[in-house]
Amino acid sequence: MSRVGEGGIGPAVRCTPQADDPCPLPASLQGARALLTGASAGVGEELAYHYACLGSHLVLTAHAEALLQKVNFLSYVQLTSLALPSLTESKGSLVVVSSLLGRVPRSFSSPYSAAKFASDSFFGSLRRELDVQDVNVAITMCVLGLWDRASAAEGVRGVTRAKAALGPKAALAVIRGGATRAPSVFYPWRFHLLCLLRAWLPRPRAWFIRQEFNVTAA
Repeated sequence: MSRVGEGGIGPAVRCTPQADDPCPLPASLQGARALLTGASAGVGEELAYHYACLGSHLVLTAHAEALLQKVNFLSYVQLTSLALPSLTESKGSLVVVSSLLGRVPRSFSSPYSAAKFASDSFFGSLRRELDVQDVNVAITMCVLGLWDRASAAEGVRGVTRAKAALGPKAALAVIRGGATRAPSVFYPWRFHLLCLLRAWLPRPRAWFIRQEFNVTAA
């Protein structure tokens, strides 16, 4: 893990207007301190842009993508263990960027899905432990889907019919969820329905998932 920057991210920052946003971001984010992992690309990069525009103080870290896949679960556990004492003292928040594949298993993604299920279970258990100990640390699990990063889209080209979500909008949903200490964020929102279908109506859920795949291409 290498340190990329601190405090701000220079002239390349892209700000998204908030004037017409029906759910404006809390003013408390100005001057807030945030540690972002995986901030060199994708949703992590978009989060860095938005936090910088809001006046937050940032420490950014990045991983080589191949290494990131190997430590998809263990790095979350290790970083959380190291940060938890400080978060407990400051009554801070943990915002975990996860995936729909950590809630609903899908075809052709067994290793990645297993890592995301493990992460979801770890933070779910940790939330319960903090609650029974009256520790005021919020955990926000962000369930995201395919988004419009070039490498992500290329990896599933021709295999899935699902439309990629816009990275900047996904990042804003994550920031809003963390700032309001929400237990969960689903982006796009329809993923919440898929997660409910998994428990209540497994056959329709399986049918919906199958419609998104071009099985012959896989």
